[in-house]
Amino acid sequence: MKTPLDPRHKKRQKIVESLFKIDFHKQIVNNNTKAVLRHLGFIDNQIEAAAPEFSIDKINRVDLAILRLAVYELLVEKTQPTKVIIDEAVELAKEYGGDSSPGFVNGALGNIKI
Repeated sequence: MKTPLDPRHKKRQKIVESLFKIDFHKQIVNNNTKAVLRHLGFIDNQIEAAAPEFSIDKINRVDLAILRLAVYELLVEKTQPTKVIIDEAVELAKEYGGDSSPGFVNGALGNIKI
């Protein structure tokens, strides 16, 4: 992430916010969120495999939204380098998550089989 105003970072923020909101309001806000949700079963299986000590329903909702977007970008979209995607996910975890979120997100993404 170069700056908080980077358009790619802003786009990721909106997607994470939408993925978080969907757990509570069941509304899809934009097409980028729809793209992630189309692959949700696959994405959640990858997250469970990467963090086996946490089931999907036990993961903090903000961390889960960040992981879902990152796994989608890593394994489905594949348009950005792995390091960029993981760095962005960690930055989003620092911005939106709790104290342990950046480490958890980094660790889970480090276990994803690319």
